[in-house]
Amino acid sequence: MSGQIPSILSVGAAVQDVFLSHSDEFKPVTDKSLHEQVMQLEMGAKADVNNIHFSTGGGATNASVTFARQGLHATFMGTIGHDPAGRAVLDDLDEEGVDTRHVSYSEKYHTGYSVLLLAPNGERTILTYRGASTHYDIRNFDLKDVDVDWLYVSSMAGSMDVLAKIFDHARDKGIKIFFNPGKGELAHPAKLKGLLDDVEVLSVNKEEAVQIVEGSDSEELARHLLHYVSVAIVSDGPNGVVATDGKTIVRGGMYEDVKVVDRTGAGDAFGSGFLSQWSQGKSLKEAIVFASANSTSVVTKVGAKAGILHHGVRLHEMPLSEKPY
Repeated sequence: MSGQIPSILSVGAAVQDVFLSHSDEFKPVTDKSLHEQVMQLEMGAKADVNNIHFSTGGGATNASVTFARQGLHATFMGTIGHDPAGRAVLDDLDEEGVDTRHVSYSEKYHTGYSVLLLAPNGERTILTYRGASTHYDIRNFDLKDVDVDWLYVSSMAGSMDVLAKIFDHARDKGIKIFFNPGKGELAHPAKLKGLLDDVEVLSVNKEEAVQIVEGSDSEELARHLLHYVSVAIVSDGPNGVVATDGKTIVRGGMYEDVKVVDRTGAGDAFGSGFLSQWSQGKSLKEAIVFASANSTSVVTKVGAKAGILHHGVRLHEMPLSEKPY
């Protein structure tokens, strides 16, 4: 292991993101029949776009950058294609000081690629080619040569056999797991619950939590999740977050009311922000404050990585309550 400085391996998706914005065509329209706002593009028409921004994303690469910027030993494990998008992913990670020796290449699929249409209010419509980021070869996810303290596992597009192998290897090597499952994993609730026995920290939103356990509010859901994991985090958008380690319960509100430019990567910033502090022995309260600050910073910039906080940033207080479990 790495001694005083934690080492964290992030496992999951890597994509290139292209953001299109500053277009009158992207203004949200209220659809009374759906009771929600939608983005409408006329079929066959050309929509002028006045700004384009290239960056990289994917839950695991985003998390790796948080860990690297916090001075931790950060490693990424995922699959890309032999293409310019894959090169962009590696270039970004190399620039941030992330170890990419465990990256694998798909011979069949291109690197994941997303085109994001940004509305003026920060919401977006995403056109995604998932490609190599969802077609995982179990042979590429072997931890026998990996020496880390933690695994940060984001969605693996429902590749439950790959996840089972990763979790088994981690358990055998004494590596702790932070898990932020996606809809692909939640679609297999029985298999997902079987994986949770090996998970140290589980981070989900309220809608995801109710697919795993019963509960009427975030605190009840978090308490019930402790039957499976050691630390449970349940977020609920503007209603804040509840986290518990079985000793204390922390409830946090909004870190800061900021102008939202782009919500891409906010969840990744929260989860990785939490683990960047928790892995260093910080308290549950301290980890939630940094996670919230990191997520808040990310939504003020275009792209999932630009707003990720650097080591030494000064944080301010936020609405927070703590009580014994």
